[in-house]
Amino acid sequence: MVVRAEFSCLQSLPDGSLLLRVHVQPRASANGLAGLQGGMLKLRLTSPPVDGKANQAVIACLAKLFHLPKAALTIKSGHQSRHKTVRITGADGQRLHTVLAELLPDEAC
Repeated sequence: MVVRAEFSCLQSLPDGSLLLRVHVQPRASANGLAGLQGGMLKLRLTSPPVDGKANQAVIACLAKLFHLPKAALTIKSGHQSRHKTVRITGADGQRLHTVLAELLPDEAC
């Protein structure tokens, strides 16, 4: 599985899973992508960073965005940080790349 180089926020692992680096902006006015920031996918969430609610919202939002079950995504690092690394299993890297390219047509990770 090869992921195109310009999407450095999306990295493939030898076991077939993917890592997605995300910058989270909690307490935003609406959920959604806000482009790229420092080589990370910027994700705006309405959830506050309290009691893991923002982490749950990250998983839910990315699962919906990539049309994956929530069980396919886990936060690998950054549980108490705005900078998170999300592990994605059972997904095709090229398909995720295509989704990102469609949602961020003028940018590259």
